[in-house]
Amino acid sequence: QVQLVESGGGLVQAGGSLRFSCAASGCTFSRCTMGWFRQAPGKEREFVAAITWSVGSTYYADSVKGRFTISRDNAKNTVYLQMNSLKPEDTAIYYCAGDLYGSSPATPNAYDYWGQGTQVTVSS
Repeated sequence: QVQLVESGGGLVQAGGSLRFSCAASGCTFSRCTMGWFRQAPGKEREFVAAITWSVGSTYYADSVKGRFTISRDNAKNTVYLQMNSLKPEDTAIYYCAGDLYGSSPATPNAYDYWGQGTQVTVSS
């Protein structure tokens, strides 16, 4: 089982930065993948970024490439999402998620474990 505890997020002006942390216990399988997703009001949950726990391979949605960076600290069992150059359209609830088998990094349904979600609001 994977347990996830998120921290970070908040309110920021356009062009600003925020960083999320996700403490992840249980991501011990070699193919375990940690992802970040977001959901804006009235929209479906969408993929943001993912990282494989063992190798550190990263995946990004086109909308955040070059602005967001996902990373992990294996010693601290923590995944980070650094968000720079934030835009109003980045406003959403952000979720950390864990997939023990890394079957499809960009697909929400592939993930069995989810954090509590944290609001990010970017003002223009």
